[in-house]
Amino acid sequence: MIPNTKECISLMNTYGMLDNIKAHSLKVEQVARIIAQGLIKSGINISIEKVTAGALMHDIAKTMCLGSTKDHATMGMEICIENNFTEIAEIVGEHIQLKFYETDSEVNEKEIIYYADKRVNHNEIVTLEKRLEYLLDRYAKNEKILIQRIEANFRKCREVEKKIFSNLNFSPEDLEELAK
Repeated sequence: MIPNTKECISLMNTYGMLDNIKAHSLKVEQVARIIAQGLIKSGINISIEKVTAGALMHDIAKTMCLGSTKDHATMGMEICIENNFTEIAEIVGEHIQLKFYETDSEVNEKEIIYYADKRVNHNEIVTLEKRLEYLLDRYAKNEKILIQRIEANFRKCREVEKKIFSNLNFSPEDLEELAK
């Protein structure tokens, strides 16, 4: 089952999602929807329902994980499964890091959410470079292994960006304007 927007907002409240995380999720949904609609226009089979729900639910467990070492993506996937939202569980579970990514396959909803999340810092659309800079500053703590992991993840994200935008009639730089 795929939750509708009202159900997603209700779950955000049920799980005590902080307002700033809600605002981030709403902006990620907006970016993801713009991308998905463009891909649909170009003939790619994308589910707007999955994109909307996946974007709104991607940080459903983040508030619960603050101040702990728990992985909010894994917990979010578990929350989706517990609520019978199995069609978006993997999207939520892989929004931080794609586990199964193929450069030659058609763009899918999981890649859209993964990418859209990397383009939104708090509730502002930013470049991948600005988001990388923020994440390194916030999470890497000058630890070499964390820096390497985050940078590797962003190399993959740049590949995903190329894959997505090779099918669109607008560029990554156009997202901010399209979201106005």
